[in-house]
Amino acid sequence: HLGYTETGHCLGKPNPMLAPPQRLQWDIPEQCQAVIESSYQVAKALADDVELYCFQFLPFGKGLIKKCRTSPDAFVQIALQLAYFRDRGKFCLTYEASMTRMFREGRTETVRSCTRESTAFVQAMVEGRRVKADLQDLFRKAAQKHQNMYRLAMTGAGIDRHLFCLYVVSKYLGVSSPFLAEVLSEPWRLSTSQIP
Repeated sequence: HLGYTETGHCLGKPNPMLAPPQRLQWDIPEQCQAVIESSYQVAKALADDVELYCFQFLPFGKGLIKKCRTSPDAFVQIALQLAYFRDRGKFCLTYEASMTRMFREGRTETVRSCTRESTAFVQAMVEGRRVKADLQDLFRKAAQKHQNMYRLAMTGAGIDRHLFCLYVVSKYLGVSSPFLAEVLSEPWRLSTSQIP
């Protein structure tokens, strides 16, 4: 409630009279310890089941992508669409998180990055019959669409949080909505938001 300085630090003065931190001693019953151990083993098994390989990609990075007047995020999202299509032979519902931190207590909104524009580019790439200029034009349109979708999500004009709020209100009011039930039950086959 005191606010912040121009450098982002809290206003106010520290109170040197406060007692120093004190280590808490817990008396945990054996039954509770068993539940904690069981939960730990489940979490450990899940963590141990993740395979992660990190490698450096050195041919180019976001600097070159920006020089080409393209958003690095849009570039990666379109590349993921192309990779998924080449691997699976189809498109899928794709989730990318967008921050909504410009709003008080804002968290995330969804960017649905599998668009008509990105699929048009991917199909042209897979066909392999288009000239380079056509591919560049299709890529540029897909990137512009993605940037616009991201901008809309970031500024509160996305659709997924609105749909979720409508769903919550419908449940509260006891109103059945086949549309909301269907839309919100569709599985995200590809999540591009840094989660396993």
